[in-house]
Amino acid sequence: MSTKRIGEQRREFLKSSALLAGGALLSGMPVLGAYAHGDDVIKVAVIGCGGRGTGAAFDAIASGANIKIVALADAFRDRLDEAYTKLSERHADKLDVPEDRKFVGFDAYQKAIPFADVVILATSPGFRPIHFEEAVKHGKHVFMEKPVATDVPGVRRVLAAAEEAKRKKLNVVVGLQRRYQANYREAIKRIQDGALGDIVSGQVYWNSGGVWVRPRQPNQTEMEYQMRNWYYFNWLCGDHIVEQHVHNIDVANWVKGSYPVSIQGTGSRAWRTGKEYGEIYDNHAVELTYADGSVIYSQCRHFEGTSNRVDETFQGTKGRVYLSAGNDAILWDAKGNELYSHPKRGNANPYQHEHVEFFDAISKGEYRFDNAEYGAYSTLTGIIGRLATYSGQVIKWEDALKSNVDLMPERLAWDALPKVLPGENGMYPYAIPGQTVVL
Repeated sequence: MSTKRIGEQRREFLKSSALLAGGALLSGMPVLGAYAHGDDVIKVAVIGCGGRGTGAAFDAIASGANIKIVALADAFRDRLDEAYTKLSERHADKLDVPEDRKFVGFDAYQKAIPFADVVILATSPGFRPIHFEEAVKHGKHVFMEKPVATDVPGVRRVLAAAEEAKRKKLNVVVGLQRRYQANYREAIKRIQDGALGDIVSGQVYWNSGGVWVRPRQPNQTEMEYQMRNWYYFNWLCGDHIVEQHVHNIDVANWVKGSYPVSIQGTGSRAWRTGKEYGEIYDNHAVELTYADGSVIYSQCRHFEGTSNRVDETFQGTKGRVYLSAGNDAILWDAKGNELYSHPKRGNANPYQHEHVEFFDAISKGEYRFDNAEYGAYSTLTGIIGRLATYSGQVIKWEDALKSNVDLMPERLAWDALPKVLPGENGMYPYAIPGQTVVL
């Protein structure tokens, strides 16, 4: 896909967004970031106080910038309290969150964002579009975890907000941390400079044993149960091809410098079949076909007791490359001679380094980062992969762009019902290839 075609698709996607067309984000705020550089403290609000939100707060504190955590927000009070305790034990001098700046509930983000210069968005992914919109509306710099949405309408909202963030010169970093990892940067720079010729194929993997399950508790509403077990429900997680495998899919798009024109593949619930696993699959295998005819094979699975693999490899007309988060990056020519090997020692922690670069830009009053767009398109690639495996059909990028299938509940409240509910036997309905219609 040419750069021109990517731009055309982006404009078509944005044009189809009712939010952008209606000017929902045009708040009349000036075209500048929320923080003016100098010696002032950078005030940070953390939205989503689970493990990733707390980890991101620690990374922000360790960035070297002059910051204070000034507000915390989460749907659940226990998670907020746990985050506050951990932060206060290690960084009490960087924490200024009195009781009246601890916000709980579905609207907690709206109350916390105005207090900050920078917002960390780390709730379950389904909420990312509305949280990102709110942060941009208030003119805040944003660090947000991946993926940035769980359905196509959500991706459209993120892209619309991304356009407004650019207008306001707000730095936006997305937690696809391989983009900030030295071995990936060095290897992919060489690939883009032509070291391997044209990339004609590749394979990307996230195969592991799966994640946690939180048992249903007495008197727990269905909304709370799904929120506590967000990984197993598509409106919250997007399935693990979106939530987790987006890292590897993003690397494929980065290496190709474009996005797939179509995706097809297969998936199922082969091992994790109980009611505690909600509606998601435990394996996906898809082919990402790009405009030049090249195909990247993408595989992810959650099987216990099998071999694990999390890495990427690509083949070009002049050679091949192997990449992994474990700091490996090796390029070979077509005859197997080593062209480049990245030294493992001295590689900065990418989770930390993305915050170092992010807060350095904010501290200096510089506009450097607009990650939201590629974060949205790589998220969309994962979503289309899910649509392909759930339906058993070839899904074209241009057709997926038009989807109005909205997974979010009609109402967000503890007594409200999500759109997917268990049957009498406690099992949740799940997709059946050949029967399930996704578009």
